[in-house]
Amino acid sequence: MSSSFSSAEAQQRFVVARELFETYATYRMAEIVSRRFTQADMLGWLESFRSMNLFTTTPLGQSAEGRTISLLRLGTGSVKVLLWSQMHGDEPTATMALLDMLNFFARAGDHTVSRTILDALSLLIIPMANPDGAERFQRRTAQSIDMNRDALTLETPEAHILKETRDAYQPHFGFNLHDQDPRYTVGNSKNVSAVALLAPAFDESRSDNDIRLAAKNVASVFASVMQEFIPGHVSKYDDAFEPRAFGDNIQKWGTSTVLVESGGWPDDREKMFVRKLNYVGLLASLHAIATGTYQQANLIAYEGLPFNTKYLYDVILRNAQLKTNDQVPAVRVDIGINLEEESNVESGRVELVGKIVDIGDLSIFGAFQEVDVRGALLSGREIKIDQRISAERVQALLTKP
Repeated sequence: MSSSFSSAEAQQRFVVARELFETYATYRMAEIVSRRFTQADMLGWLESFRSMNLFTTTPLGQSAEGRTISLLRLGTGSVKVLLWSQMHGDEPTATMALLDMLNFFARAGDHTVSRTILDALSLLIIPMANPDGAERFQRRTAQSIDMNRDALTLETPEAHILKETRDAYQPHFGFNLHDQDPRYTVGNSKNVSAVALLAPAFDESRSDNDIRLAAKNVASVFASVMQEFIPGHVSKYDDAFEPRAFGDNIQKWGTSTVLVESGGWPDDREKMFVRKLNYVGLLASLHAIATGTYQQANLIAYEGLPFNTKYLYDVILRNAQLKTNDQVPAVRVDIGINLEEESNVESGRVELVGKIVDIGDLSIFGAFQEVDVRGALLSGREIKIDQRISAERVQALLTKP
């Protein structure tokens, strides 16, 4: 693993990040084994910290269905950092990482990184901003509103809470924590984007000011750290100004804000490796803010990131012969299949279901799983666009078409 850092400060940053990466197993919350969990589950995990007086809990208000949304406060420093996760109920990766981070602070109180962060910063954490959505594992709130498009009208109680919290504490820095489509890729490559970053624009012309430049510096720290562990798998999120979004507006309201989007990784459907990346990136970034070294970050590490694209499927069957009917000859094709999670009402279980999303020349696309079926003849009765196909059948096609 070769470092891309140049300055002494950056080299030290990598030393910190490498230690965090290598010791992660010591501090991860072992109880969290699935990305599908509810607020009740999360509160149970937080209960383990109660006797440690690690943080104070401040109720902020209630969701549409009456679930209390709380703020966790820890650290004694003058620089305030607001971190909020799971505005979208089905985007829990950073919530898991935040709990891991709390466990690090609880169990490594004498660690240099822990002491530095908690002495210099006051951390303000909303670990689950949309608990009603998390209850259903859905993007939107119980009122069917995307709260990340509600920063202006504040129709939802969840949006009110986030806005009022930002206004009350006036944080210097913010981390807006999300999950993105796990099939996003980095630029024109077939590399999956494990992490996408953005210092959101605060106006249509994507201007810079001191607030946004500070956010870009922090994003550069995060990007540089990620490139050490997953080189070529870090991208930039779409930077078009979205006037209704919280990240864009919180930037405009005076908090230097970084968007972190957790993407995909091979054989990581539960996002456990991407969770680890979040943990390392967040702690390394907080340490850089605490020490002030973020100000020396090389902006190229962020500005030079390729934008997200979408050149990835879950499965590609290459070089199949597809016979659609008896009147036309078979044709050589590649077949793109994505696997989606669906709830089985009868069993109460979540099942994987395949869907055929593209047929033809897919040579510019990659996949988490690819197989050359070497001219195997497949029937158009089964293989057609939008056709549902069981996960078992997909696996069979991968092994014996």
